[in-house]
Amino acid sequence: MYELKQDLHLEMHPALTVCGQAFDLTPEGAAFLAAERLLVAADLHLEKGSSYAARGIALPPYDTRATLVRLENLIARFRPRVVVALGDSFHDARADSRMAPKDAAHLARLTRSCDWIWISGNHDPAPPPQFGGEIMEQFRLGPLTFRHEPQAAPATGEIAGHLHPCAAVRVRGRRLRRRCYTSDGTRMVLPAFGAYAGGLNVLDRAFDDLLPGLDFHAWMMGGRTVVPVAARRLEAD
Repeated sequence: MYELKQDLHLEMHPALTVCGQAFDLTPEGAAFLAAERLLVAADLHLEKGSSYAARGIALPPYDTRATLVRLENLIARFRPRVVVALGDSFHDARADSRMAPKDAAHLARLTRSCDWIWISGNHDPAPPPQFGGEIMEQFRLGPLTFRHEPQAAPATGEIAGHLHPCAAVRVRGRRLRRRCYTSDGTRMVLPAFGAYAGGLNVLDRAFDDLLPGLDFHAWMMGGRTVVPVAARRLEAD
């Protein structure tokens, strides 16, 4: 990702601003609203691995643990007052029953560490109650609305997930594809945080009604940083 930044001569953006609210973006895939001490992450998809295994698709059963460790590290770094999980936190309605006791205890410790809001998603319309926290369809804070599935523009102030945005760019003849945040300044769609979550290219038609035209950026995630790339520089899949 350093190579990407150097070759495109891009200025590092420490924050992404939506309706005047500045979010610090992390290469792990969560965003921090310092003014409110709020950490937001989308699409954890806990127990996706065990869901696939139940259908005979062999995946290592460590995605929940890896996702929780990354989330815990961010909570320790930012010390948020509130965490907002933007829906599809659990891969399906029985995810909690397949979760290893150690992982379930880990998640419960995290939800007790601060105020916790579960936004309902299409995979988890009723997140399991035993982990604590408050379940909401959407959460409003000042000019911002936190919800799972983004709505057609204009949806000013919307902070959403669901689409698992990714972006691709060509650097020195080599194509790089990364998870990304995407925004036109009026809204933001977060990348999927889950270890096994896939991604949809931001130039896919699914984004046409959300980010009309090419007047937006993709903040592409690298190992240690996040790099903004103008839509006109991106490649479709």
